[in-house]
Amino acid sequence: GETRDVMTLAAAQANPLEHIVQHPLVTRPMDLGLFTPKGVVTVLSDQIVMMMVAALLLILFVPRFVRKRKGTDEIGSRVPTGFGNLLETLCQYLREEVARPALGEYTDRFIKYIWSIFFFILTINLLGLLPIAPISQAAGLHLGGTATGNIWVTGTFAAMTLVLMVWNGLRLGGKHYLAHFCPGPLWLSPLLVPLEIVGLFAKCFALTVRLFANMLAGHTLLAVLLGFLLSTGSMGIGLGMGIAIPTVLGSVAIMLLEIFVAFLQAFIFTFLTTLFLGQSVVFHHDDHDDHHEAAAA
Repeated sequence: GETRDVMTLAAAQANPLEHIVQHPLVTRPMDLGLFTPKGVVTVLSDQIVMMMVAALLLILFVPRFVRKRKGTDEIGSRVPTGFGNLLETLCQYLREEVARPALGEYTDRFIKYIWSIFFFILTINLLGLLPIAPISQAAGLHLGGTATGNIWVTGTFAAMTLVLMVWNGLRLGGKHYLAHFCPGPLWLSPLLVPLEIVGLFAKCFALTVRLFANMLAGHTLLAVLLGFLLSTGSMGIGLGMGIAIPTVLGSVAIMLLEIFVAFLQAFIFTFLTTLFLGQSVVFHHDDHDDHHEAAAA
């Protein structure tokens, strides 16, 4: 029995995806066809817990940091301090340098969603770098992990953006939004309209896969390097140290890169979301009208 337990532990350590894949905590039987290949629905998992923790941290700490001011006088009460200074700088940058060039007059309408999606994804990415799983396993649970390494999570974010694109495109753009599905002559509409619809869903697919693949790849590489480090215990001292030292140095370098990637991927997802929203609600038809009027004159 003891030998079998050791073999099972070794097999678990040899699987680099053990620390990456979702681990269900609460499931319910349900048949939804292709959406439930195993006949169950995951009600609670380690990744869902991490998303709840990320949301709770943002709800608790962001308002507290934002309200903190340098002083109580007229000027000091308007100057943020501490971590709130960083938050205001990030929010200002996202509003003026990312959202406004793409959204124009609709910037303030969508900026709250843009801020929310950026800080939520960033917090999830950073929480995924913490070694929570080994600690939680001591209590018989499997918590931790990066929720954005789950394609269903990133797909949900992308679907939210897709709904905003279509709904606000129809509501704010109206006929101009519908007209952009056929940018050429009307007789080409049987070809152009299906291509534009495919392109719309391709944007959603790009948002989904880009964030998912980048987060999964980095954590997979870290897990593989950790597997190398664990395997050195069964080797001699000389060979083990020869493998362990470069592995540890490589893991540190990859971890620093993962911190950078956590910020980068949150920014890229936010930037693409803003760009796609701008393409759906901002139409430069006035420029075309002015051009035609000038030509007629």
